[in-house]
Amino acid sequence: MLKKLLFISAIAISGTAFSQQNLKEKLGNYFDSLFVHHKVMGSFAFAENERPTFVKVIGFADVEKNQKANVNTQYRIGSISKTFTAVLVMKAAEEKKMSLDQKLSEFYPEIPNADKITIENLLQHRTGIHNLTNEAEYWQYNTKPQTESSLVNIIKKYKSDFDPGSKYEYSNSNYILLGFILEKVYKKSYAELIKAKITKPLKLTLTEVGGKIDTSKDQAKSYQFTNGKYEVSNETDMSIPIGAGNIISTPRDLLEFILGLESGKLIKKENVDKMKNFIDNYGYGLVKVPFDKYSGFGHTGGIDNFRSALFYFPDLKTAVSFTTNQADMDTNEISIKMVETAIGKDFKMPSFKTLEIPEADLQKFVGNYASPDVPLKINIFIKDKKLMAQATGQGAFPLEATSETSFKFDMAGIVIDFYPAKKQFIIIQGGTKNTFTKE
Repeated sequence: MLKKLLFISAIAISGTAFSQQNLKEKLGNYFDSLFVHHKVMGSFAFAENERPTFVKVIGFADVEKNQKANVNTQYRIGSISKTFTAVLVMKAAEEKKMSLDQKLSEFYPEIPNADKITIENLLQHRTGIHNLTNEAEYWQYNTKPQTESSLVNIIKKYKSDFDPGSKYEYSNSNYILLGFILEKVYKKSYAELIKAKITKPLKLTLTEVGGKIDTSKDQAKSYQFTNGKYEVSNETDMSIPIGAGNIISTPRDLLEFILGLESGKLIKKENVDKMKNFIDNYGYGLVKVPFDKYSGFGHTGGIDNFRSALFYFPDLKTAVSFTTNQADMDTNEISIKMVETAIGKDFKMPSFKTLEIPEADLQKFVGNYASPDVPLKINIFIKDKKLMAQATGQGAFPLEATSETSFKFDMAGIVIDFYPAKKQFIIIQGGTKNTFTKE
């Protein structure tokens, strides 16, 4: 389930318009090179003028069996599932099964502040209900099956984080509760509702509630690439993220879903517009997505080591989607390059060239660094002959050398340029630069 939302950086679009075909080939080559350098495995698609015009799949569904992924391979989509849940809630409102101003206390009076929390608050993450995935104990039970009562018992024991309606704070707990509420009002399972109200009307054959991953059914496992090999990730039990992140799908199906939603095939057009009632950039299961001077909507997802994105830009008539089952880079970069390609703009091919720098030469970078503009310090140290960085209270990450004094960490889109004579480095992330000085 997603802990932090990534937005496409608002970037200036420049560059010569290539022929579309050349650009699509270049994008295909970009994905091939990402796979060759163990940066990403996954499936990618975009649509122009309501129809899919690009599909590319790289890597394995099952590394151990040498089973390659293909266009029909299903991936866990994590929090993109929240958009599906929000559509079901809007459908339930249309069918007079529930209303957006109904109180949570009608379903779960035991949740703190339930009498002040509305269905709309749950949809917009404005409840104050604590996010259960933020707690260390979550990792003790996330691979074991849970019931409605066990999950509600976990959620209700946490104190409220703030007064309902007063602010936005992303919480998977909100959508877990919405999943259960939908089951109560319809007296049907969440999986049946997804099928009846979404996948059947849109004829989506590869989208469903997931269970234990079965690669013989063309479902992908997720991986980390460490020490030169793919290591399979633990699997969240899909009884836990009901409503918040339990769907499996493909990028092509996801494009059909968002285009079908936008054209009013699932719920009334006026209710689609209500879903885009963005406060603090979040609507009903939808995130506002800036791209240059355009504004789109969609959602990102992350569960285990799966990452996904689904965005639609109405003014550009362009939809992009991807599902990855291994990513050692900032996948936001992928979204940007896909949108650029879809609208006919050239992009810069990244260099994957890295240098091996002797440990003796790395010593000059080692030390604790601080900046007057940033509240945390960064420790630069050497481990297993590799340069590492660690910010206060965060995990350490490896730095790859791109020159004698420049290093990068692709997973977070970080570049660090050292200036040993000045005992400084400049760190660049998401277009922001900060100078740190050795203490």
